Amino acid sequence: MTDPVDIQPLDPARWPDLCTLFGRNGANSGCWCMWWRLAANEWTAGARAAANEAGNGTKAAFERVVATGGPTGLLAYREGAPVGWCAVAPRTDYPRLLRSPTIAPADPDDPGVWSVTCFFINRKQRRTGLGHALLDAAVGYAADGGATAVEGYPVDTGGVRGASGDYFTGTVTQFRRAGFTVVPPRAGAKPGKRVVMRRDL
Repeated sequence: MTDPVDIQPLDPARWPDLCTLFGRNGANSGCWCMWWRLAANEWTAGARAAANEAGNGTKAAFERVVATGGPTGLLAYREGAPVGWCAVAPRTDYPRLLRSPTIAPADPDDPGVWSVTCFFINRKQRRTGLGHALLDAAVGYAADGGATAVEGYPVDTGGVRGASGDYFTGTVTQFRRAGFTVVPPRAGAKPGKRVVMRRDL
């Protein structure tokens, strides 16, 4: 039997818990959940700095974002220990997403749309349903925050298992199970491995 999960919004007081979960690698490759918040060259420079926890690295950058008190995501706990993370915030908080040639929205200024952009699950907690629980909680969190719709950018695995880092945005199956449907690509969008999925609230 899987231990019950407790899911809470990330706030400054919970920052140490996120650090414990992400570890020295910042979840994956020094990301610290800044991939969608920074331009490519800024993220690359920050990820390198994050390895040494420099003040201008991605870790410090995300800590500053969290310190503002705005929505950033949800932490999942089991037996008091942080075991999972889901990034969810207003879509306008993710400028790199808004510029993406494959998944940028046709209506980038719509303030009612929130985005689920990332999952990170402790290795020992994977395949326990935690990703599904986090996505369900993210939809509720966005609704409570005034969202009119929630978007995700999952990968269609085609039934083939890959490295966990390839699926940090989630999978199509996961989002479909949570009531999301695929959004047709906008005119001029380049094909890519991710698709846009949406759930209206």
